[in-house]
This record gives sequence, C-alpha cells and structure tokens, in this order.
Amino acid sequence: MNDVGNYQEKYGVHVVNAMENLLQAVHRTPLQQSTTLNEVTHKDVFLKMENLQRTGSFKIRGAYNKVSMLTDIEAARGIVAASAGNHAQGVALAASERGIKAKIFMPVHTPTSKIEATRSYGAEIVLEGESYNEAFKGAEREQQERGATFVHAFDDPDVMAGQGTVALEMMQQCPDLDTILVPVGGGGLLAGMALAVKTYFPHVNIIGVQASEASATWNRFKGTGPKVLHSCKSIADGISVKEAGKLTYPIIEQLVDDMVTVSEEEIATAIIFMLERHKTLVEGAGAASLAAILCKSNHLKSRRIGAVISGGNADIEKFSTYKKLSERAKTIRRIS
Repeated sequence: MNDVGNYQEKYGVHVVNAMENLLQAVHRTPLQQSTTLNEVTHKDVFLKMENLQRTGSFKIRGAYNKVSMLTDIEAARGIVAASAGNHAQGVALAASERGIKAKIFMPVHTPTSKIEATRSYGAEIVLEGESYNEAFKGAEREQQERGATFVHAFDDPDVMAGQGTVALEMMQQCPDLDTILVPVGGGGLLAGMALAVKTYFPHVNIIGVQASEASATWNRFKGTGPKVLHSCKSIADGISVKEAGKLTYPIIEQLVDDMVTVSEEEIATAIIFMLERHKTLVEGAGAASLAAILCKSNHLKSRRIGAVISGGNADIEKFSTYKKLSERAKTIRRIS
C-alpha cells in the first residue's frame, strides 16, 4: 500500500465498491452554487455540502465503509478510535447499526456538541490530551491492552476509499469542474479524493487547504517548516492535526497539484459568509476550502471550482470568537 502507483491501479475497484457499499448508508449531498459567492470571486463555484451529510460530516463515509467490512471476529473485539469529533460520530453510528461496542478517545477541548452527538449513538467517550495526536495515543494504548479493532480516522485504505466517494459524486453532479479544493487534517479526505480524481478525471486539479495554525502537511508538501508540530490549535478543530498521515502523505505528495493555507480570520470570514449569505451553518474545518476561494481567488486560475464543505458541527459557544475574527479580517483588508 506504500506503492502509490500500485494502489492507484487498484483504487478504482476500492472506490466503486465503497460507492456501492455506502449507497443506502449515506446521503448524496447537494452540489450548490451561491450567486453572491460567484459575483465576489468572479468564478463559478460549486459547494459540496457534506455539512448536510448524516452525522453532519463526510466522515461517516470512511467510517461506515471500514466498519461494514470488518469480519465477525474483528467486530466481536469491539472498536476503538480517536477523533477530533466528526470521525467519532461516524464510527459510533456505524458501530451502532452493526451492533458493535465502540470506545472513542477525543481531545479534551472537543466541542460539547460533538461529544454529546457521539455519545447519543451509543459510544463510550474518553477525553484525553490537547489535540487529536494525544487522543490517538490513548486509543492506541487501549487497542494494545484490550485487543479491540482500531478504526483509524485517515490512515486506512478502506477509510480513504469511503472519503474518495465525495469526489466521484461531485464529478457526477458537475462533470466539467476543473479544480476541487479539499480541507486537510490527517489527509484521508484529500488522499482519497485525489486518488479517485486522478484515476478517473486526471485533468482535474486537486488543491489541499490547511489552517495556517495546523499546517504540518502544507509544511511537508512545500518543504518548509516543521513536519511535526509541537502544538496546533485552530478554530478548524476538525483539521488540527500535528502531522500528516503515514499512508496518506505519499499519495498527497504524488497526486495533489498544490496546497494553500488559510488564516484563522479567513476561516471565520467563511463561516460568517455561509451563515449570512447561504443561511447555512458550517464548522471551521468545513469552511477552510471556502476560505481559500473567498480570500485567495486571485491565485486560483480555474473558472469552475468545486469546494468541499466538509462538516457542519460548529461549536455554537465560539460564535463570538468567529465574529471577532471576521471583523479583524475586514480591518486587515482595509489597512492593506
């Protein structure tokens, strides 16, 4: 699986199987346009609304695909996972529908809404560490001690295949897209979508978008800055990961056309834009690709751009922070 070329050869089967596997399990989310967004950016922008997905995030795709493929022996051991919130909900729902016990480790600062939603699906929750990486270590320890089956948030071929179905849906809904922007944390969504696109639609550009406060994958892709971050704390908590995935990064390095970063102010601007103009609530990670289009459209040469709005599980308690950051962005633009 480390051989990207060989994996790409086989990926068509993986992602098509995932599409069939998920047919009755996930929503075919809409690909929407905003007249205001098109006017502001002078582009034809298509938003893939995964915030309207079951559990409020694309993560159900990879989690459900993985859990559905577990053997009876693997399922009987129970599931353990680590998540900043959205993968947790996907795993918990998939485990519940298959009757499997799930124990999920989450960072202590995970939004309450994500914790409660995960618990409502029947999973046991353990809060551990400041970031996803510390929660991951706790889940790994649990797996080793209890022998449970680990369902990784991104570094797993079946999870990546499930996430890659987002790209196939987008291209079915709008076959003449020329660029797709994808938010990046550990890289499961970006790697899965890049593999799907470059296998079937190689002319389409794939651009990854990271929060500047959690830019480990961007650093590595651009050859600058630390590959492993000492800390990362962003309003885009769903993509606040300290380092790129071991399986995902080689795929990203080979198949992704470019990567960009967006600031906290730019992410907040996108959140507020979606609420005020699109009447839609999105979380920080879900707003990242839109932030790149709103604030960096001059750097995007493409005309017909798709952007993944990856999740809608926003922390309502942080809305005053989003508003302040958005206002700061306006001030910065006026000064510059």
